[in-house]
Amino acid sequence: MTKPDIPEMDAMIALAARFEAAVKADPALEGADLGEMLRHVPGKRTICRGTVQGRDCIWRVFHSPQDGVAGREWVELQRVHSEMQDDEHRVNAPLYHAAEFGLIAVEFVPGTPLMALIWQSPPEAREAQVLPAARWLRSYTESSESWWPAKPEGWLKRAERAAAKQPFSRLRKLERPVIAELSRLVSRIEGLEWRTAICHGDFHPNNLIVADTRMTGIDNGGSARMPIYKDMARFLMHMGRRGVIPSGSRVLGVDGVLIEGFSETFAMTEAERRLILPFMLGIEALIRVENPQMKRSRV
Repeated sequence: MTKPDIPEMDAMIALAARFEAAVKADPALEGADLGEMLRHVPGKRTICRGTVQGRDCIWRVFHSPQDGVAGREWVELQRVHSEMQDDEHRVNAPLYHAAEFGLIAVEFVPGTPLMALIWQSPPEAREAQVLPAARWLRSYTESSESWWPAKPEGWLKRAERAAAKQPFSRLRKLERPVIAELSRLVSRIEGLEWRTAICHGDFHPNNLIVADTRMTGIDNGGSARMPIYKDMARFLMHMGRRGVIPSGSRVLGVDGVLIEGFSETFAMTEAERRLILPFMLGIEALIRVENPQMKRSRV
C-alpha cells in the first residue's frame, strides 16, 4: 500500500479550512466547492478543480494572501481576458477573487492540451496543429509590446548560475560550449534594442487548450514584462526536450519550421531572428536544470 503524502495532505486540510472560512464570509460563495487537488507548489500556491456560482472552475489558492500576489494576478487576468475574446484566441475567464483569503477562481476550459493533441495525432498532422500557437502568443503580447535597450548580460548570468547546478557530467560537458556561444551573442546583442511585452511567463503546449479551431490559454495571471522571445523559447524548448519536432526539421535543438513560424508571426527583424531568439533558446535550455529524479528519456 502506498503511503499518503503527508505534507500534501496537511496542505489540503489547511486549504479546506481557509476555503470554508471564505464561504462563511462571502454570500457569493454559496454552493461553491473545492474539489480535486491538481498541483501543489509548497510555500506558493495550490491548484484545485471545483465550482463557483454554478460554474466549473479552477481554484488558485495562494498560501500567503497578505503578499498581494493574488491581487496582482487578478488584475492581469482581467486585463488580458478583456483583450482576448475572439473565436480562435482566448484565455479562460476570471470568475471570482477574494483578496483576504488568497482565492482566485477561473473558468474551467474543456478541450485537449496541445501537447496531448500532438502525441495523439499522426506525425503528418502535427505541424499544422502547432503553428497556431504563434498567433495565440502574438494576440497575447501585441497590445503591450514596446522596444527597449537589450540587456542580455543578466540572462547570461542566470544561465551560468543554473549550469553550475547541473548534476550530470555529460550534460555539463555539452553545456560549456552553449555558454561560450551565449557569451559571444551577448557582445553582438548589447547596444541593440529588443521587444518586451507583458508575457505569459510559462508558455508551453500544455497551457494551450484546443477545442476545434479555438485555442485557450490557461495558467495566465503570473505574467510580467520581459523580452517576447522568452515565451517563444519556453514553448520551443519544452517540445525539443521531449523530442517533439513536428516538422521533422531540427534547428538549435527545436523545430526549425516553428522558429520560422514565430519569426513570421512577430515580423521579426534580422537581429531578432538571427541573434536574439537563438540567444533565448540557449538561455531556456540551461535555466531548467535536469535532476536525478527525471525520467531517463528527459535527461
